[in-house]
Amino acid sequence: MPESIQSPPSAIAAFPGFADIEHAAQRIAMHAARTPIVGARSIDALARTSLAFKCENFQRTGAFKFRGACNAVWSLTDADAKRGVVTHSSGNHGAALALAAHTRGIHAHVVVPEGAVKSKLAAIAAYGATLHYCAPTIAAREAAAAKVQAETGAELVHPYTDVRVIAGQGTAALELLREVGDLDALVAPVGGGGLIGGSAIAAKALNPGIEIYAAEPAGAADACESLRRGTRVTDMVPDTVCDGLRGMIGEINLALLRDNGVRVLTVEDAQTIAAMRLILERMKIVVEPSSATALAAVLAHPGIFHGRRVGIILSGGNVDLDRLPWP
Repeated sequence: MPESIQSPPSAIAAFPGFADIEHAAQRIAMHAARTPIVGARSIDALARTSLAFKCENFQRTGAFKFRGACNAVWSLTDADAKRGVVTHSSGNHGAALALAAHTRGIHAHVVVPEGAVKSKLAAIAAYGATLHYCAPTIAAREAAAAKVQAETGAELVHPYTDVRVIAGQGTAALELLREVGDLDALVAPVGGGGLIGGSAIAAKALNPGIEIYAAEPAGAADACESLRRGTRVTDMVPDTVCDGLRGMIGEINLALLRDNGVRVLTVEDAQTIAAMRLILERMKIVVEPSSATALAAVLAHPGIFHGRRVGIILSGGNVDLDRLPWP
């Protein structure tokens, strides 16, 4: 088993910092893919801007989630790792943690909500994790994960509030900005807030003047509403095709949005589906609806993005081909 790189002291602080993201990049380098950055002139012309797409749909497990899960797993001491890991997930994080655990030779338990995308559940099982089913609510997921943790002693790796996960997710933006240079803006989807939180930390450290935008489904706009109210919204019932963005924004993640001046842009599912189809038609790559929200936000808000250099994180490509959101 390769030697783990233990977390530096700052990794157990309330918030991850830029140093934590740099440490995460080193820790996951031998396991995670350095995903390509591509452009599409026809989409640039349509959006009247210059777009750089960070293609996390080509990441291992098909989504950015492997970065955070891998960082969390390889941050564990050997003694903690032996007890395994547990999480709750609608799919992508579960698959990511299952694979990350496999790379270290430890066991993973994944609590999944009933009705989750079949292709994502199949991936979790294929990586060797034990599946535990629960009702499709955040409360049920957290209760079931706590029960498994109590019974097994496994380390909880939360999908988005774990600082090790947030730091790992920030490595995608770190790679993007270091490769393409200065950008005027960065756009990424927001669900629980791990990706946008880590991205904001990395982007602001490398380019303090950059503007950060979070794309969120209008039918699951708890992050937008939380920022508007000044307090975290937890009672919203999500109604969106974006299954990966149905989780409520975490407390630490909301704080990171506030601290880094992240602005949330909401998009309708119809706009997201149109963007998903546009990416397939013009770029010849498949992304899931959650991922397409970022391009949808750029196209829906021309006054913000016209004439600017914009980075977009395409968060994942795990699509159930039997349930494509168009005829």
